[in-house]
Amino acid sequence: MAKEKRVEQIADMEADFTQWFTDVCRKAQLIDYSSIKGMYILRPYGYAIWENMQHILDAEFKKQGVENVYMPMLIPESLLQKEKDHVEGFAPECAWVTMGGSEELEERYCIRPTSETLFCDHFKNIVQSHRDLPVKYNQWCSVLRWEKTSRPFLRHREFLWQEGHTVHATAEEAEAFTQQMLNVYADFCENVLAMPVTRGQKTDKEKFNGAEATYAIECMMHDHKALQAGTSHYFGDGFAKAFEIAYTDKNNQRVAPFETSWGVSTRLIGGIIMTHGDNNGLVLPPMIAPIQIVILPIAQHKPGVLEAANALKARLSEAGFRVKLDDSDNSMGWKCAEYEMKGVPLRVECGPRDIENGQCVLVRRNDGEKIVISLAELEQAAQAQLQSVQDGMYASAKKNLDEHIFTAYSLEEAKALQEANGGFIRTMWCGDEACEIQMKEQAGMTSRCIPFAQEHLSDTCACCGRPAQKMVYWGVAY
Repeated sequence: MAKEKRVEQIADMEADFTQWFTDVCRKAQLIDYSSIKGMYILRPYGYAIWENMQHILDAEFKKQGVENVYMPMLIPESLLQKEKDHVEGFAPECAWVTMGGSEELEERYCIRPTSETLFCDHFKNIVQSHRDLPVKYNQWCSVLRWEKTSRPFLRHREFLWQEGHTVHATAEEAEAFTQQMLNVYADFCENVLAMPVTRGQKTDKEKFNGAEATYAIECMMHDHKALQAGTSHYFGDGFAKAFEIAYTDKNNQRVAPFETSWGVSTRLIGGIIMTHGDNNGLVLPPMIAPIQIVILPIAQHKPGVLEAANALKARLSEAGFRVKLDDSDNSMGWKCAEYEMKGVPLRVECGPRDIENGQCVLVRRNDGEKIVISLAELEQAAQAQLQSVQDGMYASAKKNLDEHIFTAYSLEEAKALQEANGGFIRTMWCGDEACEIQMKEQAGMTSRCIPFAQEHLSDTCACCGRPAQKMVYWGVAY
């Protein structure tokens, strides 16, 4: 008999969350290290999660009238320099190509850290008349940012993402589309990834370089730190003017259009891990799990067991589920631990006694609950249990979020609450960047967003005591 592979242990998430996260990434076979610092290998299981996310998001984008395109990887330095704020924001992270074969290039090329400049250069050529608008493009690609530090999924030098870019005739239409795409991201996070979000606007200090306004969804991780899960930017006509994009309007006047940009990345996989994972490994939302159901035959050496297990697999596959049957010679204990580590949402157990009684056992990954069902109701019960997994995951994450939002009325109180509990600390704010910097320097928190759902907590700013303008969420973020 072949020697059984040992299921490796992972760090306790309450004792060392950072090590636990790294252990899960490696031992659930999501990622591996490459020979280049900060560049990771997405293994098949990790890449399959991204493919499933991509498939769902892409369909949602197309509902908004968005078309997919692909832009070059290299950006001429002269093109990158056209929007001052934009290039200054990305300059420290740029990687440059200076040689072509054995010859030095006449102009440096930046490996794209983002593609605003390339899209704008293209829009200048294709937008000539009001009849050409709106333009709604998206690309799925990788980008390169020369980060000094790296962590799996959270901070890569090269990572996968999508970036959408649109052009509109009016500021109102562009602004509305910016928020519309933010809502697409928010709905995806909540309804597909089971990650509750806080929707809001970034402060001027935290907005995207070159944007007039940046909107974001912020999520709460298990360790009560924040994760910016997606952003949508309203550019106004700044990029259009910098790149000389103009069109002839209905009054036969040459005018600049208004633009948006929006994106999410494989960072969302890190968010799934840190929101839902436990000390047994991953816990995956059913809609993006590479394997939704794993079938584990008990006493598979006995007559009829494997035949029955294969019949269950055929039925579930026919019903549209992503199913795996593990008929290896590893022990039942090893198999259970392995698929718990991989976060498979639902486990089906079936042995000789179950076959005799016309039943099987379903086990939910998120809470370990077991139910015995009749084989006749397999498909319906599997769907119901996967929905129960989805609902349970969202409820648990929502509870974690709701229980870690705290109100403070002074900087000192905000600092004390963060040190004691973590989470989001909400305060009133005067709008002055100096107070924002003070909160970072003295309390260790950055502004996460100005939530759309505003509450009037007090009349004065928590930092300076002057009249307050907005309620802000602060937090320690990944």
